[in-house]
Amino acid sequence: MKNLLFVYLLLISLFVLYVYHYQANELTTQEWSKNELQGNMDETYVMVTFQVGIDYWKRALKGFEDAAGALNVSVEYRGAREYDVNEEITVLEQVIAKNPAGIAISTMDPEALSSVIDKAVEADIPLVMFDSDAPESKAYTFLGTNNYHAGEEAAHKMAALVNEKGKIGVITQPHQLNHQERTQGFQDTIFMEYPEMEVVSIKDGRGDQSESKLVAHDMITEFPDLVGVFATEANGGVGVGLASLTNNLEDSLKIISFDTDKGTLDMIQDGVISATLAQGTWEMGYWSLQFLFHLQHKIVEEEDAETPLPRYVDTGITIVTQKNVDSYYPQ
Repeated sequence: MKNLLFVYLLLISLFVLYVYHYQANELTTQEWSKNELQGNMDETYVMVTFQVGIDYWKRALKGFEDAAGALNVSVEYRGAREYDVNEEITVLEQVIAKNPAGIAISTMDPEALSSVIDKAVEADIPLVMFDSDAPESKAYTFLGTNNYHAGEEAAHKMAALVNEKGKIGVITQPHQLNHQERTQGFQDTIFMEYPEMEVVSIKDGRGDQSESKLVAHDMITEFPDLVGVFATEANGGVGVGLASLTNNLEDSLKIISFDTDKGTLDMIQDGVISATLAQGTWEMGYWSLQFLFHLQHKIVEEEDAETPLPRYVDTGITIVTQKNVDSYYPQ
């Protein structure tokens, strides 16, 4: 009888333990579900750029939208239609007035935009920079390419293309910080590591194909023995390519561009542009929204409220040539 009673007690104890563990697992699952990173569709995050609609911004916007889908929030895309800093300031002022959940912005002129960027942060609107920074502003972080390093990589690639000899030109946008850094990295590397190469001309292409073609033509006329041109953005690269074709220089003038718009990729396939540097633009958009969401929901380190995010995140570069260009066309 005692043995039978012991068996009953053992079975009851095992049943109680089973029920306890089942309820504990259910509670853990419920707590995890409640803590998933999910917002609501009333939260609107805004991406602001200049030259709205050009191919370059499409992958960054796709990353922004993909993050919005993962977090169940809404996004808008706004910006200046032209390369016009006053228009971008006006657009940013309009976005701030609507008090969005967060703003990701790329600026063409860090000095001109900094005070408006600060205005957003002081109004408790989370704001991050991407692609082109405004380092003196109060923006929480910058996600983008290490542009000085990208310039170094472009210089090494150019040196390999021209056998480390000859005169080189640069087409850039001299008022934009990321282009200043690319140009400086390129110039410094040529000067320090390739004594038989020289950067003889730097011109402003204004981010426009026609203007870049015009200044590249002037450069070719002034330096008929030019062997290479580094364009620090995509429209400039295509403009230099058009100037090369007009002057029948596609076999002798080496061109390195930036980014992977269709015009640039087509010119690489045709051998007009020798190489381009692909940035992690999808990553810029995706992680910009993730960071904004974390700031909006205060999922950050509260002990360091002034710098809750890393000040800089490098999203990397890849050199694209005829060997790997096919993989950069949209699928």
